[in-house]
Amino acid sequence: MAIRVMLVDDQVLLRTGFRMVLAAQPDMEVVAEAGDGAEAIEILRSTAVDVVLMDVRMPRLDGVEATRRICAQQDAPKVLILTTFDLDEYAFSGLKAGASGFMLKDVPPAELLAAIRSVHSGDAVVAPSTTRRLLDRFSPLLPSGNSEPQHKGIGKLTEREREVMLLVAQGLSNGEIAARLVLSEATVKTHVGRILTKLSLRDRVQVVVLAYETGLVRAGGGGVG
Repeated sequence: MAIRVMLVDDQVLLRTGFRMVLAAQPDMEVVAEAGDGAEAIEILRSTAVDVVLMDVRMPRLDGVEATRRICAQQDAPKVLILTTFDLDEYAFSGLKAGASGFMLKDVPPAELLAAIRSVHSGDAVVAPSTTRRLLDRFSPLLPSGNSEPQHKGIGKLTEREREVMLLVAQGLSNGEIAARLVLSEATVKTHVGRILTKLSLRDRVQVVVLAYETGLVRAGGGGVG
């Protein structure tokens, strides 16, 4: 079954460009388009969508608030935030709102397609190094991490799971984590799944956000303790 994609952007030309790229793929279908967040939410009430490509700066309802409302729904589609700049101040809010990742609007077509497929399959973090750079920039706005992290689920993690969590938060892929810890990728994926379950998180992006908010990871990507 084709991946059902919704395009949300107030610039018609950008939507047209994305639609042309996606339409050429046998495993993707653009099932809806919207010019702002409010219209997107309205359309989603009657249209089944797997992945939403969400612009940030739009009239009426911006992409961050739209993402928050969409991700709060049961069986919500995955959301990819689209930003104009690599360190868009709104992107961090989008990640906290529940987006599965973010990417630049001028991303090469091959990377856009790979990101959509990755998010659809559940491998949420797109360009984790970029996510880390953005969080590093905004880490001064987050707790300092001088005290023990305040999240009840973290205490439930095994030593290995905590180790994997720190590496996920530092932007490493499953393959890189496997190499670092001398484990198979399948084992790493199992650990990541258990971490998400124990912490009641939706995907890897939320692991990164939580690690920064609780002080487990600080600016520069270093782990604490």
